[in-house]
Amino acid sequence: MQNIHAQLAQELKVAMRQVEAAVALLDGGATVPFIARYRKEATGGLDDIQLRELEQRLAYVRELQD
Repeated sequence: MQNIHAQLAQELKVAMRQVEAAVALLDGGATVPFIARYRKEATGGLDDIQLRELEQRLAYVRELQD
């Protein structure tokens, strides 16, 4: 899993902790608009565009692994 997080952090040019926090929230069922609006402090200020891209790339990379 860390490998995926590192790949996403590098692709999106954000910190690893931001990716880890966003992935945890997404996996917990939170939506992109909710995270962008109410969990900005947890993700280190990722905006909705970055979060949407992260969500799409995460799904893509996970699908490739399966």
